[in-house]
Amino acid sequence: MATLHALKNRLALVLVCVLLTSCGFHLKKASNLPDDLNVISLVGDDEKSALFELVEKELIASKVELQHGDRLLPELTIHRDRLERQILSLFDNGQVAEYELAYSVSYTLKRPGQPAINQNFELYRNYQDDPDNALAKAKELDLLLSEIRKQASRRIVRELSQL
Repeated sequence: MATLHALKNRLALVLVCVLLTSCGFHLKKASNLPDDLNVISLVGDDEKSALFELVEKELIASKVELQHGDRLLPELTIHRDRLERQILSLFDNGQVAEYELAYSVSYTLKRPGQPAINQNFELYRNYQDDPDNALAKAKELDLLLSEIRKQASRRIVRELSQL
């Protein structure tokens, strides 16, 4: 009886593996960039920004060699990112209850002998404010912005792999 139960478990495991592989599922790994982007020059309007540093880390994780100042290499320019807040709702007393955060990112890829490719995108998040817990909400906002920047840096590298 125990062997029948173990056989059922193994059969279920094999079935799950077959179903996962047949649907095309695979674990996400670092993006594979085109061969001409294996060595690039990374510049930015603000090279000390959190987004610039995250893009740099993502590129290194994708096995891209970064060099500075070489005009013969493709150049990725990270322009200033921008965060805008729009009020979504108010409390009865008129204080803001909820914001919509719009995080705008733009970058330019210049390849030698080809026209520059300008890309931009926006990421949106809703953020609930609570004036009674201002310190906790400020920390939550910092964490939310950090996650948005990480998502933006991953998206930049993912888009580069498709250009």
